[in-house]
Amino acid sequence: MSAQGSPMSVSLSLAGQTALVTGASTGIGRAIAILLARAGARVVINHLQQPQEAAKVVQAIKNAGGQAVAISADVSDGAAVQRLVAEALHTVGDLHILVNNAGIIQEKPFLDTTDDDWDRMMATDLKSVFLMSRAVLPGMVAHGSGVIVNLASDLGILGREHYAPYCAAKAGVIGLTKSLAREFAPHGIRVNAIAPGPVNTAMVSLESMSPEWMEKELATPQHRVAEPEEIAATALFLASDLSRFYCGQVLGPNGGSVMP
Repeated sequence: MSAQGSPMSVSLSLAGQTALVTGASTGIGRAIAILLARAGARVVINHLQQPQEAAKVVQAIKNAGGQAVAISADVSDGAAVQRLVAEALHTVGDLHILVNNAGIIQEKPFLDTTDDDWDRMMATDLKSVFLMSRAVLPGMVAHGSGVIVNLASDLGILGREHYAPYCAAKAGVIGLTKSLAREFAPHGIRVNAIAPGPVNTAMVSLESMSPEWMEKELATPQHRVAEPEEIAATALFLASDLSRFYCGQVLGPNGGSVMP
């Protein structure tokens, strides 16, 4: 029963909704965009200087009967974010779902980490979530509904040597998620996060990882890393009606990993 006492209709369908996915030209973002489109959403494919890859995602969605458009923007830049959201609203109408996926990662000993390393990580992995959320929330508040899904990482919870800026940024994403969830739940907006374990993407290429890294990452009950589509499934759940009672949660598709 719903809070109003009537039967609650829940569905994975996103028909009639529009989703904006940042960093959606490759990897996890690409998989999320395609899956949300399969569920019926119109999808805005955000990318940064990857027009050919973004076009492939748009075409894949259209070939399957969906609707998508690609918009290039640096989501770590406030002015660019405002232009991105304005263009999306003009092109596809209201935004119902925001997936903050754009991110970078760098492996470097802490004492070798430069100011620029730190600032770049914070801008791309954390500030972008702040900027994008701030840009879309007024519209969601006006309509009394909306969903924001933030991509964090299990390293934002567990930590990892040689990844200090990344761990700090992703921990910040988790804190921001919980704060926004509390502030905007009264407006009918759900804000949640996904904290995956290692995923087989170009950003974390299995071929380029050291044996020591692989030994740690494969030390899970499933003895493997995730595929992007497995993380996308969690994003679809959080975007759909099936997660209506999830607020400020951090879901961890990680194969059972508990090792820092």
